Amino acid sequence: PELGDQVFYRCDGFAQPVGPMKKAQILNATFDPLTLTQTADSAFQMLNARQRGWLATVNVSILMMMRSNQRLQQFVDHAALVVADGQPLVWCSRWLGQGLPERVTGVDLVDALCERAAADGKRVFLLGSKLATVDTLASRLRTRHRNLQIDFADGYFRGDESEARVALINASGADILFVGMGVPRQEYFLEEHWERLNVGLAIAVGGSFEVLAGQRLRAPRWVQRVGMEWLFRLVQEPRRLFARYVVTNTQFVWFLFDALMKKTRGNIDKKVL
Repeated sequence: PELGDQVFYRCDGFAQPVGPMKKAQILNATFDPLTLTQTADSAFQMLNARQRGWLATVNVSILMMMRSNQRLQQFVDHAALVVADGQPLVWCSRWLGQGLPERVTGVDLVDALCERAAADGKRVFLLGSKLATVDTLASRLRTRHRNLQIDFADGYFRGDESEARVALINASGADILFVGMGVPRQEYFLEEHWERLNVGLAIAVGGSFEVLAGQRLRAPRWVQRVGMEWLFRLVQEPRRLFARYVVTNTQFVWFLFDALMKKTRGNIDKKVL
């Protein structure tokens, strides 16, 4: 079978991928070596097999947050699929000898999966952001993908209103749920309510709704290719993102350097032996 071909089995209530793929370990996360197209294929294979699970998109910031947030770490560990949402992670996987084929972002996944959903007759639900934003996004996606069945609700609700959101999602008959409420709130929502949600696939996509709705600029392709999309975002939201990026990027460089040194020492020891 080709890379990305998978079957899924149930494990503690989660759909887990098995098959020929060799996963990539980068620090404290294990990534599936999939392209965007292969990720969409695997997601729909899972849906068509009537298995359930969530897909985790992990970037450098989230990877570092996981180290100090065991709940977030466990959420990613239990994901049916984990993809690298960041060019630096793709580069690092190759330095560590476990190459990932490409970055797979939440923004791209929303569009790719909605395209497939429209073609396959699957229903989609968007949960997150302000009501005007998610309304605009739903309209854009309907225009872009003919016959797409999509419903939505905003992400501004109190904890005691969560059950009402779950009921709304279930009433829509959605097969795929995108949650864009920021890390780790979106992951906590999915974890807490997973057993009561009737969707087959859920994806936490952070700030993707604002980008796709045209309310926040996305970095040009060349900026994405050189791994500087984080800086492009920082320029747009310096107050909210400065502290996060300074801390997480510094941590990542340090931990990666340590991992590379250990790998080098291990290779030297093997040659000596």
